[in-house]
Amino acid sequence: MTTRVLIVDDQEMVRDALRAVIDRRDEFTVVGDAADGEQAVAMAFDLRPDVVVMDVRMPGMTGVEATRRILTHWPRPEPPPRILVLTTFDLDEYVHAALRAGACGFLLKNSPPDQLAHALRVVADGEAMLAPSVTHRLIGAFTALPAGLVPGTPRPQAGRDRITDALTARELQVLVLVARGRSNLQIADDLGLTQANVKSRVNRILTRLGLDNRVQAAVLAHEAGLLPADPPKGPHR
Repeated sequence: MTTRVLIVDDQEMVRDALRAVIDRRDEFTVVGDAADGEQAVAMAFDLRPDVVVMDVRMPGMTGVEATRRILTHWPRPEPPPRILVLTTFDLDEYVHAALRAGACGFLLKNSPPDQLAHALRVVADGEAMLAPSVTHRLIGAFTALPAGLVPGTPRPQAGRDRITDALTARELQVLVLVARGRSNLQIADDLGLTQANVKSRVNRILTRLGLDNRVQAAVLAHEAGLLPADPPKGPHR
């Protein structure tokens, strides 16, 4: 099944380059490209892509606001598209805000083509594009953000007791591993489960906690103190 992609970036050269890379692979098709946030919202509603590759720093409506509008005002009966945000730097307050608004992950603009394809596959499959090496830094930046940075997107307030009351012991294990940046396949290997079983449990976790995606689940787990916030080993790049 082909993954339908909408590209959003205010630079025509970047849009053309992304289109060339994505359309080169049979598993993806670019259904359109937008030059700003307003176009992105309108085209997402009209074209119904599976994934939106969203630049965050754009004049006028930013990618953060466009992400929020697409996900909160989605007019279709089917689920809204997954949103993968683009950034020049791996630590950017706009990217953090977009992820908190419901985006599924981020990708650096200078990423190689194979990494872009991998990110699109991961996001289209409902997982978060968060490399374990940067998960702790992202979480730290999330929790430092004021709750009102993204209009209309409240900061999660559930504490440890509410989470433990809502989830089974196995679901808590899955949540902690999600917060550590583990993929469904890795979680399945860690816990001796099937990948389908893990995916089902992640979906139940999101539903029971009232969250949109794995990124928000990871943030919530860290904010609730469900796992140590020790920095990852090795140098950051």
